[in-house]
Amino acid sequence: MIKKNLDLSHPELAERWGEMPFELQMGNIGSEISRAVKFKERGNDDRMFNAAKRAIELFEFSLDSNVQFYGRMVELCRGKEEFLDYIFGGNTFHTDPAKMIRYYDQFVGLARR
Repeated sequence: MIKKNLDLSHPELAERWGEMPFELQMGNIGSEISRAVKFKERGNDDRMFNAAKRAIELFEFSLDSNVQFYGRMVELCRGKEEFLDYIFGGNTFHTDPAKMIRYYDQFVGLARR
């Protein structure tokens, strides 16, 4: 359950996030990831941090609303770990940011169908 007293970047999504199809959730997460990657590449740390914060929040919304689906939980946890390692860690997974963005972009196509 999403706590109502948190300082959320997406307060309007907090309650209805779980009603969204998983593909749309992943597409929205991907949008924030794409922004964070773009700002990291440009050296804009403030905007990168804000986009990363929003992505993390959306990951948490999805984790909270998909607890009954083991496969989704694994996918979300791995995606979040890879994203955080790329943005804030030493990129120990050797993540290619273009491939990471393409991965999330495929969910946008699925959500549109």
